[in-house]
Amino acid sequence: MDLRSRILDYTADFAPDDPYMPPDADEREDIAAGVGSLLDGDAAEAERILAPLGLGVTRLTDTDSGRRYDEIAALRKDGKAARWGRLYLTADSAIRWNVQVPHPVSDRDTEALGVRLLEDAPSGSLVVAGAHRRAGRGDRGDVAHREDSAFHTVVVELQKRGVPGLQLHGFAESSERPYDAIVSGGAGQTASGEATALADRLDSDGLRVCRGWQARCPLEGTTNVQGRSAERHHAGFLHVELAPDARDGRDADETEDALIDVLTTWSDD
Repeated sequence: MDLRSRILDYTADFAPDDPYMPPDADEREDIAAGVGSLLDGDAAEAERILAPLGLGVTRLTDTDSGRRYDEIAALRKDGKAARWGRLYLTADSAIRWNVQVPHPVSDRDTEALGVRLLEDAPSGSLVVAGAHRRAGRGDRGDVAHREDSAFHTVVVELQKRGVPGLQLHGFAESSERPYDAIVSGGAGQTASGEATALADRLDSDGLRVCRGWQARCPLEGTTNVQGRSAERHHAGFLHVELAPDARDGRDADETEDALIDVLTTWSDD
């Protein structure tokens, strides 16, 4: 099937007034166990654990690339689990990196960029949140700042195995944010080699970049819970904020190429 259409069709109708209820503690424990089993190569055990939650494991082949992926997704289009998001794992190689899309639709085009990165770089995985960031009561849908989500649970399982993550965000350009990209380590504000290389590459391509380890940048992601978890698990983490043109405009090709360079470096480590 067409992997890109499958993912983007899922996110297309996300709206702020959608119902959303995060998994409870027992459900998160089962999600972690199921994802862990799949990461360890036991799809049958993952299926056994996840099915009672309304989640299924499916092996997909992308019609465009011929690459195979394992998907964890809700079995039904309605119900609680349908808003928990999805995980895609490259099935033909070890998982070396992870792209995270916590705010699909809300951070416009980050979901499409995440799919392109999964398709165009080897040995990766993609975690996509299952609801608009303003869905549900209060801030429940803002999975970048809550630890009670399926999204966070999945990311942590990857971090436990040392898989580095690239988290994509978008912002509206303004006088307070005169940048095309803001690159940081999230909670960890030291500059990794990948962060420096990414910022330098974007800068050399003519994008205006704010480096979180050198300047006081807006939207550095220092309160991002996946970034904090990455520090605890000693897993690499890059928090990347992109202006509209860097996501799907005149600078989109340069941005994607620079991000692919980071993912390829992780693939080769």
